[in-house]
Amino acid sequence: MRTFLVILFGCVIATTLAQTPTPPTQKIGFADFEYIFSQLPEYKQIDNELRTHSDQLQNQLKAKYQEYQTKLKTYNDMPASTPDAIRKDKEAELTQLQESIQKFQQDAQTSLTKKREDLMDPVYKKVGKAISDVAKENSYSFILSPQMAGAGDILLYSDDQYNISLLVLKKLGVTPTPPTTQATPPTKTN
Repeated sequence: MRTFLVILFGCVIATTLAQTPTPPTQKIGFADFEYIFSQLPEYKQIDNELRTHSDQLQNQLKAKYQEYQTKLKTYNDMPASTPDAIRKDKEAELTQLQESIQKFQQDAQTSLTKKREDLMDPVYKKVGKAISDVAKENSYSFILSPQMAGAGDILLYSDDQYNISLLVLKKLGVTPTPPTTQATPPTKTN
């Protein structure tokens, strides 16, 4: 009887385990944003616009700096007999120009950052939607980025068969140039 109960209990456990559904397989892929963006025609246009804007700001800064240099030279070339009131007036003018240059540099950096954000936001959204669509169409559970802005790679290993960058570009209607692959061995940490 005891043997019968052990066999019956074993069969119940085996039947229960056989009926327990196995969790679905999760597919994980990655998309190389730098590569995708570099292939988009919009990115090249955005890059040109940002360079033009940056060049304009640099030229304005250069003009302000040249004005400062000219006035500094004039101040330094003043004869020793120049009255203190005139010297103080020129010093105040030079100080004001220095402050103006510093403020312009800060404003120019802010302007460039804002322009980059304004131009790139629609592209980020477009690429993000394409990645989402490709992930859903190909049954991916997760899509990772092999690079984080300023933080380095988030993957220690990635098999190129799971790189969906070409599928995303195809979804966006872009004929890509092949990406360059560079194998980097993982670093050993103790």
